[in-house]
Amino acid sequence: MKQARFGLLLFLFLLIPPVAHLLESIMIIHMHMQMPLLVIAGFLMAPFFQKRFPRLFENWNHAGIPGILLVTIVWLYWMIPRTMDDALTVQSVEAFKFFSLPFLVGVPLRDSWKKIGLTVKKIIFIGFTILFFGMGILYIKVPVQLCNNYLLIEQITLGWGFVTMAICIVIYLWYFVFMDHSKYE
Repeated sequence: MKQARFGLLLFLFLLIPPVAHLLESIMIIHMHMQMPLLVIAGFLMAPFFQKRFPRLFENWNHAGIPGILLVTIVWLYWMIPRTMDDALTVQSVEAFKFFSLPFLVGVPLRDSWKKIGLTVKKIIFIGFTILFFGMGILYIKVPVQLCNNYLLIEQITLGWGFVTMAICIVIYLWYFVFMDHSKYE
């Protein structure tokens, strides 16, 4: 339960208006720091919810696929440039961000990840790698601003951040392919 308390503290810290404003003021920090930190907060709070509502997770997410599907849909929604813009200008969208990322991505991710098989995990990694490369190229190559609240140079920086994340996932996958798995069997 120590993790759950830390996750709650992280979540509450991210809710503080000056902290939220600081993290949202730079595009790459908004997308690649604030949003993942909200997911991590939910990930850390997940044991509390799993212990408090065990039947919900057993009935709804028995094999882990529904949870991973929910995680993917919500994460894809937050990768849309217009959504990032709306999170800065529409309070209900920002409130949804602070609810959806911890509780619809972080919590189900922790519950689902141990339930899904290695093949599904690889498919997820490969899918997100392709998506991150695609988003990176989109943000780098499009000559117009995709987000009205950020400068074009911030958009390009975010694009390179996406490309870097995709490269890191590829490195991880290559490491995993060539790693000796005998000590884990």
